[in-house]
Amino acid sequence: MKIAILGTRGIPNEYGGFEQFAEYLSVGLVKRGHNVTVYNPHFHPYDKSHYNGVQIIQVYSPEDKIGAAANFIYDYLCLRDALKRDFDLLLECGYGTASVSYYLSPIRRTTLVTNMDGLEWKRAKWSKPVRKFMKLFEKWGAIKSHALVADNDGIQKYLSKEYGKDSVVIPYGADIFNSPDIEVLKEYEVSNNDYFLLIARLEPENNIEMILDGFTFSDSSRDFLVIGNHQTRYGRYLRNKFSHPNIRFLGSMYENRVINNLRYYSKAYFHGHSVGGTNPSLLEAMACRCLILAHDNIFNRKVLNGNAFFFTSIEDVRHHINSLSNNNGMKNEFVRGNIYRIKTRYGWDTIIDQYENFFKSLSSSNKCNTTK
Repeated sequence: MKIAILGTRGIPNEYGGFEQFAEYLSVGLVKRGHNVTVYNPHFHPYDKSHYNGVQIIQVYSPEDKIGAAANFIYDYLCLRDALKRDFDLLLECGYGTASVSYYLSPIRRTTLVTNMDGLEWKRAKWSKPVRKFMKLFEKWGAIKSHALVADNDGIQKYLSKEYGKDSVVIPYGADIFNSPDIEVLKEYEVSNNDYFLLIARLEPENNIEMILDGFTFSDSSRDFLVIGNHQTRYGRYLRNKFSHPNIRFLGSMYENRVINNLRYYSKAYFHGHSVGGTNPSLLEAMACRCLILAHDNIFNRKVLNGNAFFFTSIEDVRHHINSLSNNNGMKNEFVRGNIYRIKTRYGWDTIIDQYENFFKSLSSSNKCNTTK
């Protein structure tokens, strides 16, 4: 099949979850004999035409001039270019600003699949007017797509109830981390099992403020490492509020070897995401054998299947931190459960299998419809 992946900031991953997903899926499908193209914004640092067999098409994005509004232009230009080529299938990563293009560019000769991501319109960073538009974009994405992917059962149920639309559940993936190197810790001046870790976009709906408040009110004297871009408005707010000697904002980080080792050797990993479906960073923490403290919501519960401590308040976080030294037995049980789930449900080979089979079923269906 000839497949295009749109809607990301490009590969190799220099940004976040969808980019990681696009990288693994595209390379995996190429290894299985498919012709795959990924669209990158022109400012992506990778400037070659191919990446591990995946064709790269760079498209102009005026983000440096108009900020986030550039995504409307970028998504439109990507889709317009893709429709000029003979792709069998287009996979759009997220509806967001892309769904507007679904109306501007009639999609007739190819199959459009949208991974609907999380409930973007619930993100606290948006103003009320923007949330209304995001909800409308979600509706357009659900209605205009030929097929939908939900990354979590909770998202599937929501799409069915809200729009009467069927979707297939295919989560993100992770590889089990089996190459620990304790030497990595030296650069960050931390010790094995003696620091806390959080990796996330620094945004309100990820409950970072709640987590760090809970830490500051706890009895812990361990370091708390926060990995994520802190040069945003909210990131600067967090840095100013938490000028705590043990809270260290490390900025963005994308080198898997370093990140995975920091996960592996941490005392506990905090996951505060609350509006998404299956979050890639949570799967990666599971695959690195972390003891996980997660925000208590339907999405995280579904992924972790009880193999974590859960919190909904500052007091919950404080209590868990103060109690961690007494829970080594629970950690071993949680880790075993999470590794089993990665092996049986969230391994990348399994996820790529599911996407490949789904795409083939759509292709077969379209051929049948054409002959009729």
